[in-house]
Amino acid sequence: MMIMAAMLVVMMAVVVVTSVAGALHPSSNVEVIEPLTLHLGGEFVESNLGTAIEPDGSATVRLIGEQYDFVPHCVLVPADTSVKFRLTSADVVHGFLLPDTNVNTMVVPGFVAEVRTRFTKTGDYEMPCHEFCGLGHHAMWTRVSVVPAEQFSRMGVLERRRCGVR
Repeated sequence: MMIMAAMLVVMMAVVVVTSVAGALHPSSNVEVIEPLTLHLGGEFVESNLGTAIEPDGSATVRLIGEQYDFVPHCVLVPADTSVKFRLTSADVVHGFLLPDTNVNTMVVPGFVAEVRTRFTKTGDYEMPCHEFCGLGHHAMWTRVSVVPAEQFSRMGVLERRRCGVR
């Protein structure tokens, strides 16, 4: 009986110590954001969503997960270019998965998720939300369309948000 009590005390101590240490020293790549006001200003304001080309030639895609869609619903990215996805959620936990790629992350309210990849071939990647986010979860699909880099460079900012018009 004494051994069981001692083991229980040790296990509880481990839980408390790791919890406190995690709170005092969070992971170095944690980026926080206020989910209730992210549309009003800063990186995830609506006019800043979609694909942007950085000074080094890479692409950054900013998306917001909301019940039951990602905003913008479809993004265009250039092929053979380093692509960084920056995502956050305005409401609940969502999953961001691009099949046949190395892109798979959780999108959690209050935090910014970041994943990087490079698309070597053109085409459409249908992206389902793979975390149950409510009754409309089954209809939460988004699309990433990869176009030749030359075609992408000729497009304006607004054209990059309209996947249906190419």
